[in-house]
Amino acid sequence: MKAENRDRTPRSLVGGSPAATYGIGFDGRELPAQAGQSIAAVLWAAGILAWRTTREGGAPRGAFCGIGSCHDCLVTVNGRPNQRACLLPAHPGDTVTTQEGTGHADLAV
Repeated sequence: MKAENRDRTPRSLVGGSPAATYGIGFDGRELPAQAGQSIAAVLWAAGILAWRTTREGGAPRGAFCGIGSCHDCLVTVNGRPNQRACLLPAHPGDTVTTQEGTGHADLAV
C-alpha cells in the first residue's frame, strides 16, 4: 500500500477541520468532546471500549449495534442510569460513569 493511502482519513477526504472541543467527565477523567458527538463516540475516541457491566457475571460491554437497539452501551449520565451512549449527545460538563448491572445498585433493585 502506498504511503499516501495509509495517511488518508475520512476527515482528510472531505476537507473537514476539527471542531472546537469541550470537556466531559468519565469515571473521574476529563475527555475531549466535539459538538454533535455521541457519548459513545467520545468514549471510543479516547480508546475506551467498555463502560458497562452485565447484571449477572459482570461482563464488560460497550457499543454493539450503535443504533440504540441492543442496550449494551448503557451508562450513567449526570446521575441518571440506563442512558444509551450511542444515542445521547455529549454536552459540556456532562459527568458519565461506568454503569454496573442495572445502574440502580444504591436502590437495591
